[in-house]
Amino acid sequence: MTVVALLSVAPVIEDSMSDEVAKAVDALEAYDVEYETNPMGTVIETDEISELFAAAQAAHEAVDGDRVSTVLKIDDKRTKQTSAAEKVEAVEEHLGRAATSDSA
Repeated sequence: MTVVALLSVAPVIEDSMSDEVAKAVDALEAYDVEYETNPMGTVIETDEISELFAAAQAAHEAVDGDRVSTVLKIDDKRTKQTSAAEKVEAVEEHLGRAATSDSA
């Protein structure tokens, strides 16, 4: 997979956003993408940037609200196939340890 992205979709509200965020994450199931949700967003991997845009649009549209904030950061490495896991592993190799704190 060559396209790795960080997607964050959330309604602009005062209360918990988890129900609406779950709708956005669930919308990704209809697309040919791999994803992993973390506290700050969802990392998405796919072979085609068009599939990424379609999945991101579906996630955005799945959230109800008068105002929805969406951020999409894309790493489209075109010269070499590199997964999100490989990117983390490369950092960990330089660190000589896991890329997380001891308390995690």
